[in-house]
Amino acid sequence: DSVEKRLDRVSRTAKSGNKEARAEEAVLEKVKKVVEEAIPARQAELSEDELELIKDLNLLTLKPILYVANVSEDEAATAENDNEYVAKVKEYAQKENAGVVVISAKVESEIAELDEDEAREFLSDLGLEESGLNKLIKAAFKLLGLMTFLTAGEDECRAWTIKIGTKAPQAAGKIHSDIERGFIRAEIVSYDDLVASGSVAAAREKGQVRVEGKDYIMQDGDVTHFRFNV
Repeated sequence: DSVEKRLDRVSRTAKSGNKEARAEEAVLEKVKKVVEEAIPARQAELSEDELELIKDLNLLTLKPILYVANVSEDEAATAENDNEYVAKVKEYAQKENAGVVVISAKVESEIAELDEDEAREFLSDLGLEESGLNKLIKAAFKLLGLMTFLTAGEDECRAWTIKIGTKAPQAAGKIHSDIERGFIRAEIVSYDDLVASGSVAAAREKGQVRVEGKDYIMQDGDVTHFRFNV
């Protein structure tokens, strides 16, 4: 369904006094105006409520975008601030409120053939703190409003992807609906504190394990044990 066809149909309904149709009509008018000027729909500056009204249109130009600039191995550590072409990409991306990640595909291909310690040393020699792949993943998560919390036990450790701003019970629901339904509390330690302490028991002794309730908003890197009863 095109924006124009949808607008025509909604406008007919709006004329009858339908409030929802009027609201949708206003949003479609905004989108129609920009796309007719060959401007991506994401530049229409729509609110979350307005986006919700037209989400089923699945407009490609409404989707968030991330530009990836590929540079030479020699420029991997400096191109972020010194490469004139990267600067042009950033300038273009800024107009769309888009993100930009600078990587060297050559460096990434070499890292893929190294073990973890060798890769870390190789990146250090190039003046890089992390791989381009890690930067890309972080930028993509930020762009999509996503974050990760973790669960850890004797059998396995898992990372769970949730929306930023998710509360503890809803995060628990990512694991199983029963855990959300019977949520009692969450016992949480940050990933950095856990690694520094060496174990949950050691972190608990240091007072780094927190007990959080239903209103707790999950933070990126929370290592969580949910208590529940159904």
